[in-house]
Amino acid sequence: MNGMTAVFLDHASLDQGDLDLRTLHDSTAGLTLYDATAPHQVAERIGAHQVVITNKVVIDDEVMQACPELKVILIAATGTNNVDLQAAARRGIAVYNCQAYGTPAVAQHTLMLMLVLITRYDAYRQAVQDGAWQRSSQFCLLDYPIGELSGRTLGILGYGELGREVARLASAFGMRVRVGSIPGREHPDRPSLEQLLPEVDVLSLHCPLTDATRGMIGAAELAAMKPGSLLINAGRGGLVDEQALLDSLRCGHLGGAGLDVLTEEPPVNGNPLLDARLPNLVITPHCAWGSREARQRIVGQLAENLRHASSGTGPSPRRVAP
Repeated sequence: MNGMTAVFLDHASLDQGDLDLRTLHDSTAGLTLYDATAPHQVAERIGAHQVVITNKVVIDDEVMQACPELKVILIAATGTNNVDLQAAARRGIAVYNCQAYGTPAVAQHTLMLMLVLITRYDAYRQAVQDGAWQRSSQFCLLDYPIGELSGRTLGILGYGELGREVARLASAFGMRVRVGSIPGREHPDRPSLEQLLPEVDVLSLHCPLTDATRGMIGAAELAAMKPGSLLINAGRGGLVDEQALLDSLRCGHLGGAGLDVLTEEPPVNGNPLLDARLPNLVITPHCAWGSREARQRIVGQLAENLRHASSGTGPSPRRVAP
Protein backbone atom coordinates (compact mmCIF):
# COMPACT_ATOMS: atom_id res chain seq x y z
CA MET A 1 0.00 0.00 0.00
CA ASN A 2 1.30 3.48 -0.79
CA GLY A 3 0.45 6.78 0.80
CA MET A 4 -1.66 8.16 -2.05
CA THR A 5 -5.44 8.08 -2.10
CA ALA A 6 -7.31 7.63 -5.35
CA VAL A 7 -10.77 8.25 -6.80
CA PHE A 8 -12.25 6.41 -9.79
CA LEU A 9 -14.74 8.79 -11.42
CA ASP A 10 -16.54 6.39 -13.79
CA HIS A 11 -16.00 2.97 -12.31
CA ALA A 12 -19.19 1.51 -13.84
CA SER A 13 -17.79 2.08 -17.34
CA LEU A 14 -15.23 -0.63 -16.58
CA ASP A 15 -16.63 -2.90 -13.90
CA GLN A 16 -20.02 -4.62 -14.17
CA GLY A 17 -19.55 -6.24 -10.78
CA ASP A 18 -17.52 -9.06 -12.29
CA LEU A 19 -13.96 -7.79 -11.70
CA ASP A 20 -11.49 -8.34 -8.90
CA LEU A 21 -10.30 -4.90 -7.71
CA ARG A 22 -8.13 -6.09 -4.85
CA THR A 23 -4.85 -5.30 -6.59
CA LEU A 24 -6.06 -1.75 -7.24
CA HIS A 25 -7.23 -1.26 -3.67
CA ASP A 26 -3.92 -2.63 -2.39
CA SER A 27 -2.00 -0.10 -4.48
CA THR A 28 -3.56 2.91 -2.73
CA ALA A 29 -4.00 4.27 0.77
CA GLY A 30 -7.70 4.45 -0.01
CA LEU A 31 -9.81 4.08 -3.16
CA THR A 32 -13.16 5.82 -3.67
CA LEU A 33 -15.41 4.54 -6.46
CA TYR A 34 -18.11 6.48 -8.30
CA ASP A 35 -20.23 4.76 -10.94
CA ALA A 36 -20.33 7.95 -13.02
CA THR A 37 -19.40 11.60 -12.62
CA ALA A 38 -20.97 14.62 -14.30
CA PRO A 39 -18.69 17.45 -15.51
CA HIS A 40 -19.70 19.77 -12.68
CA GLN A 41 -18.79 17.10 -10.10
CA VAL A 42 -15.26 16.32 -11.29
CA ALA A 43 -13.20 18.83 -9.30
CA GLU A 44 -15.22 18.31 -6.13
CA ARG A 45 -14.85 14.53 -6.27
CA ILE A 46 -11.13 14.65 -6.93
CA GLY A 47 -10.77 17.08 -4.04
CA ALA A 48 -7.60 16.34 -2.07
CA HIS A 49 -6.96 12.95 -3.71
CA GLN A 50 -3.51 12.61 -5.21
CA VAL A 51 -4.67 10.14 -7.87
CA VAL A 52 -7.67 10.22 -10.20
CA ILE A 53 -8.75 7.31 -12.40
CA THR A 54 -10.88 8.12 -15.42
CA ASN A 55 -12.13 6.17 -18.37
CA LYS A 56 -13.97 8.87 -20.30
CA VAL A 57 -14.49 11.69 -17.76
CA VAL A 58 -12.70 14.83 -18.97
CA ILE A 59 -9.78 16.11 -16.88
CA ASP A 60 -8.87 19.54 -18.26
CA ASP A 61 -6.62 22.35 -17.10
CA GLU A 62 -9.41 23.96 -15.09
CA VAL A 63 -9.93 20.76 -13.12
CA MET A 64 -6.20 20.40 -12.51
CA GLN A 65 -5.99 23.97 -11.27
CA ALA A 66 -8.84 23.34 -8.86
CA CYS A 67 -7.13 20.21 -7.48
CA PRO A 68 -3.62 21.23 -6.37
CA GLU A 69 -2.99 17.90 -4.59
CA LEU A 70 -3.42 15.93 -7.82
CA LYS A 71 -0.22 14.10 -8.75
CA VAL A 72 -1.27 11.24 -11.03
CA ILE A 73 -3.96 10.70 -13.68
CA LEU A 74 -4.65 7.09 -14.62
CA ILE A 75 -6.68 6.55 -17.79
CA ALA A 76 -8.58 3.26 -17.82
CA ALA A 77 -8.32 3.11 -21.61
CA THR A 78 -5.82 3.69 -24.40
CA GLY A 79 -7.18 6.97 -25.77
CA THR A 80 -5.94 10.11 -24.01
CA ASN A 81 -8.19 12.70 -25.64
CA ASN A 82 -10.16 13.22 -22.42
CA VAL A 83 -7.07 14.51 -20.59
CA ASP A 84 -5.25 17.77 -21.35
CA LEU A 85 -1.77 16.29 -21.62
CA GLN A 86 -0.07 19.64 -22.14
CA ALA A 87 -1.65 21.06 -18.99
CA ALA A 88 -0.63 17.95 -17.06
CA ALA A 89 2.95 18.30 -18.27
CA ARG A 90 3.07 21.96 -17.25
CA ARG A 91 1.80 21.10 -13.79
CA GLY A 92 4.06 18.08 -13.32
CA ILE A 93 1.14 15.65 -13.18
CA ALA A 94 2.02 12.16 -14.41
CA VAL A 95 -0.46 10.63 -16.85
CA TYR A 96 -0.63 6.92 -17.61
CA ASN A 97 -2.92 5.06 -19.98
CA CYS A 98 -3.61 1.35 -20.54
CA GLN A 99 -2.45 -0.44 -23.66
CA ALA A 100 -2.99 -3.70 -25.54
CA TYR A 101 -5.40 -5.02 -22.91
CA GLY A 102 -8.14 -5.83 -25.41
CA THR A 103 -6.19 -7.34 -28.30
CA PRO A 104 -7.74 -10.85 -28.13
CA ALA A 105 -11.25 -9.48 -27.56
CA VAL A 106 -11.19 -6.87 -30.34
CA ALA A 107 -9.49 -9.19 -32.80
CA GLN A 108 -12.08 -11.93 -32.31
CA HIS A 109 -14.87 -9.35 -32.55
CA THR A 110 -13.42 -8.13 -35.85
CA LEU A 111 -13.47 -11.65 -37.27
CA MET A 112 -16.96 -12.16 -35.86
CA LEU A 113 -18.22 -9.14 -37.82
CA MET A 114 -16.70 -10.53 -41.00
CA LEU A 115 -18.24 -13.95 -40.39
CA VAL A 116 -21.68 -12.59 -39.54
CA LEU A 117 -21.73 -10.67 -42.80
CA ILE A 118 -20.28 -13.27 -45.14
CA THR A 119 -22.38 -16.15 -43.76
CA ARG A 120 -25.57 -14.03 -43.70
CA TYR A 121 -25.99 -15.08 -40.08
CA ASP A 122 -28.68 -12.54 -39.22
CA ALA A 123 -30.81 -13.50 -42.22
CA TYR A 124 -30.66 -17.22 -41.44
CA ARG A 125 -31.24 -16.67 -37.74
CA GLN A 126 -34.34 -14.61 -38.54
CA ALA A 127 -35.51 -17.21 -41.06
CA VAL A 128 -35.47 -19.92 -38.39
CA GLN A 129 -37.29 -17.68 -35.93
CA ASP A 130 -39.91 -16.90 -38.58
CA GLY A 131 -40.45 -20.59 -39.34
CA ALA A 132 -39.05 -20.54 -42.88
CA TRP A 133 -36.86 -23.59 -42.29
CA GLN A 134 -39.73 -25.46 -40.72
CA ARG A 135 -41.77 -24.89 -43.89
CA SER A 136 -38.94 -25.81 -46.27
CA SER A 137 -39.39 -28.69 -48.69
CA GLN A 138 -35.68 -29.51 -48.40
CA PHE A 139 -33.52 -30.52 -45.44
CA CYS A 140 -31.69 -27.18 -45.71
CA LEU A 141 -32.56 -23.56 -46.33
CA LEU A 142 -30.28 -21.68 -48.71
CA ASP A 143 -32.26 -18.55 -49.44
CA TYR A 144 -29.37 -16.17 -48.81
CA PRO A 145 -26.01 -16.37 -50.61
CA ILE A 146 -23.17 -17.53 -48.35
CA GLY A 147 -19.56 -16.64 -49.02
CA GLU A 148 -16.22 -17.79 -47.64
CA LEU A 149 -13.39 -15.79 -46.13
CA SER A 150 -10.88 -18.28 -47.47
CA GLY A 151 -9.15 -16.98 -50.58
CA ARG A 152 -10.29 -13.40 -50.09
CA THR A 153 -7.99 -10.44 -49.60
CA LEU A 154 -8.12 -8.55 -46.33
CA GLY A 155 -6.79 -5.01 -46.22
CA ILE A 156 -5.72 -3.72 -42.83
CA LEU A 157 -5.21 -0.07 -41.96
CA GLY A 158 -3.44 0.16 -38.61
CA TYR A 159 -0.84 -2.54 -38.09
CA GLY A 160 -0.01 -2.32 -34.43
CA GLU A 161 -0.53 -5.17 -32.00
CA LEU A 162 -4.24 -5.35 -32.79
CA GLY A 163 -3.84 -5.19 -36.56
CA ARG A 164 -1.24 -7.94 -36.40
CA GLU A 165 -3.53 -10.18 -34.36
CA VAL A 166 -6.38 -9.64 -36.81
CA ALA A 167 -3.98 -10.56 -39.62
CA ARG A 168 -3.00 -13.74 -37.78
CA LEU A 169 -6.59 -14.82 -37.25
CA ALA A 170 -7.55 -13.93 -40.82
CA SER A 171 -4.64 -15.99 -42.15
CA ALA A 172 -5.97 -18.96 -40.20
CA PHE A 173 -9.19 -18.59 -42.20
CA GLY A 174 -7.19 -18.69 -45.42
CA MET A 175 -7.34 -14.97 -46.18
CA ARG A 176 -4.58 -13.08 -47.96
CA VAL A 177 -3.52 -10.05 -45.92
CA ARG A 178 -2.46 -6.69 -47.31
CA VAL A 179 -1.35 -3.90 -44.98
CA GLY A 180 -1.84 -0.36 -46.22
CA SER A 181 -0.33 2.97 -45.30
CA ILE A 182 -2.35 5.19 -42.98
CA PRO A 183 -2.89 8.75 -44.23
CA GLY A 184 -0.42 11.04 -42.52
CA ARG A 185 1.80 8.08 -41.67
CA GLU A 186 2.82 6.73 -45.06
CA HIS A 187 5.04 3.64 -45.13
CA PRO A 188 7.42 3.12 -48.04
CA ASP A 189 6.82 -0.64 -48.14
CA ARG A 190 3.04 -0.50 -47.97
CA PRO A 191 0.49 0.52 -50.61
CA SER A 192 -1.24 3.86 -50.24
CA LEU A 193 -4.93 3.95 -49.45
CA GLU A 194 -5.68 4.64 -53.11
CA GLN A 195 -3.65 1.62 -54.18
CA LEU A 196 -5.02 -0.69 -51.49
CA LEU A 197 -8.76 -0.15 -51.83
CA PRO A 198 -9.31 -1.70 -55.30
CA GLU A 199 -7.38 -4.81 -54.25
CA VAL A 200 -9.28 -5.89 -51.15
CA ASP A 201 -12.43 -7.89 -50.55
CA VAL A 202 -12.56 -6.84 -46.89
CA LEU A 203 -11.17 -3.63 -45.38
CA SER A 204 -10.60 -3.55 -41.62
CA LEU A 205 -9.78 -0.35 -39.75
CA HIS A 206 -7.59 -0.39 -36.63
CA CYS A 207 -5.90 3.00 -36.74
CA PRO A 208 -6.20 5.97 -34.38
CA LEU A 209 -8.43 8.94 -35.10
CA THR A 210 -6.25 11.92 -36.03
CA ASP A 211 -6.66 15.00 -38.20
CA ALA A 212 -5.15 12.98 -41.06
CA THR A 213 -7.41 9.93 -40.63
CA ARG A 214 -10.69 11.66 -39.79
CA GLY A 215 -13.18 10.80 -42.53
CA MET A 216 -10.51 8.94 -44.49
CA ILE A 217 -13.12 6.45 -45.77
CA GLY A 218 -15.57 8.67 -47.64
CA ALA A 219 -17.62 8.47 -50.81
CA ALA A 220 -14.61 8.38 -53.15
CA GLU A 221 -12.85 5.69 -51.12
CA LEU A 222 -15.95 3.51 -50.91
CA ALA A 223 -16.47 3.84 -54.65
CA ALA A 224 -12.89 2.70 -55.19
CA MET A 225 -13.53 -0.55 -53.31
CA LYS A 226 -14.60 -3.68 -55.17
CA PRO A 227 -18.34 -4.14 -55.70
CA GLY A 228 -19.59 -6.45 -52.99
CA SER A 229 -16.65 -5.86 -50.66
CA LEU A 230 -16.98 -5.52 -46.89
CA LEU A 231 -15.96 -2.71 -44.53
CA ILE A 232 -15.15 -3.48 -40.88
CA ASN A 233 -14.54 -0.70 -38.37
CA ALA A 234 -13.53 -1.63 -34.83
CA GLY A 235 -11.28 1.42 -34.57
CA ARG A 236 -12.91 4.82 -34.26
CA GLY A 237 -16.23 6.00 -35.69
CA GLY A 238 -14.82 9.21 -37.12
CA LEU A 239 -12.65 7.27 -39.56
CA VAL A 240 -15.69 6.72 -41.79
CA ASP A 241 -18.10 9.16 -43.41
CA GLU A 242 -21.28 7.52 -42.14
CA GLN A 243 -23.66 9.07 -44.67
CA ALA A 244 -21.38 8.02 -47.51
CA LEU A 245 -21.29 4.51 -46.07
CA LEU A 246 -25.07 4.38 -45.89
CA ASP A 247 -25.35 5.59 -49.49
CA SER A 248 -22.91 2.92 -50.67
CA LEU A 249 -24.83 0.18 -48.88
CA ARG A 250 -28.19 1.37 -50.18
CA CYS A 251 -27.05 1.58 -53.79
CA GLY A 252 -25.65 -1.95 -53.57
CA HIS A 253 -22.01 -1.14 -54.26
CA LEU A 254 -20.67 -2.18 -50.87
CA GLY A 255 -21.56 -5.73 -49.93
CA GLY A 256 -21.80 -5.05 -46.22
CA ALA A 257 -20.40 -3.24 -43.21
CA GLY A 258 -19.70 -4.29 -39.64
CA LEU A 259 -19.15 -1.51 -37.12
CA ASP A 260 -18.39 -1.45 -33.42
CA VAL A 261 -17.99 2.33 -33.34
CA LEU A 262 -19.89 5.43 -34.40
CA THR A 263 -18.88 9.07 -34.67
CA GLU A 264 -20.89 10.03 -31.59
CA GLU A 265 -20.99 7.61 -28.66
CA PRO A 266 -23.44 7.02 -27.20
CA PRO A 267 -25.46 8.15 -30.24
CA VAL A 268 -27.86 10.29 -28.22
CA ASN A 269 -28.57 12.53 -31.21
CA GLY A 270 -29.35 9.65 -33.53
CA ASN A 271 -27.37 8.34 -36.45
CA PRO A 272 -28.50 7.58 -40.01
CA LEU A 273 -26.93 4.13 -39.83
CA LEU A 274 -29.00 3.15 -36.80
CA ASP A 275 -32.24 3.96 -38.60
CA ALA A 276 -31.31 2.18 -41.82
CA ARG A 277 -32.21 -1.38 -40.75
CA LEU A 278 -30.26 -2.86 -43.65
CA PRO A 279 -29.66 -6.62 -43.70
CA ASN A 280 -26.01 -6.13 -44.65
CA LEU A 281 -25.21 -3.66 -41.87
CA VAL A 282 -24.17 -4.95 -38.43
CA ILE A 283 -23.62 -2.48 -35.59
CA THR A 284 -22.44 -3.37 -32.10
CA PRO A 285 -22.27 -0.80 -29.25
CA HIS A 286 -18.49 -0.27 -28.86
CA CYS A 287 -18.32 -3.52 -26.93
CA ALA A 288 -15.53 -5.30 -28.80
CA TRP A 289 -13.01 -4.49 -26.08
CA GLY A 290 -15.26 -5.45 -23.20
CA SER A 291 -14.54 -9.09 -22.40
CA ARG A 292 -14.16 -9.73 -18.69
CA GLU A 293 -10.59 -10.82 -19.31
CA ALA A 294 -9.74 -7.57 -21.10
CA ARG A 295 -11.34 -5.43 -18.40
CA GLN A 296 -9.45 -7.36 -15.71
CA ARG A 297 -6.22 -6.61 -17.58
CA ILE A 298 -7.08 -2.92 -17.32
CA VAL A 299 -7.39 -3.25 -13.55
CA GLY A 300 -3.99 -4.88 -13.45
CA GLN A 301 -2.42 -2.16 -15.58
CA LEU A 302 -4.00 0.59 -13.48
CA ALA A 303 -2.47 -0.96 -10.35
CA GLU A 304 0.88 -1.40 -12.08
CA ASN A 305 0.88 2.20 -13.26
CA LEU A 306 -0.06 3.45 -9.81
CA ARG A 307 2.74 1.49 -8.17
CA HIS A 308 5.18 2.89 -10.71
CA ALA A 309 3.93 6.43 -10.09
CA SER A 310 4.37 5.94 -6.35
CA SER A 311 7.84 4.41 -6.36
CA GLY A 312 9.29 5.23 -9.75
CA THR A 313 10.39 1.62 -10.03
CA GLY A 314 9.19 -1.41 -11.89
CA PRO A 315 8.03 -1.77 -15.48
CA SER A 316 5.61 0.80 -16.85
CA PRO A 317 5.85 1.67 -20.52
CA ARG A 318 2.51 3.42 -20.40
CA ARG A 319 3.43 6.85 -19.08
CA VAL A 320 2.31 9.40 -21.64
CA ALA A 321 2.96 12.72 -19.87
CA PRO A 322 4.79 14.70 -18.68
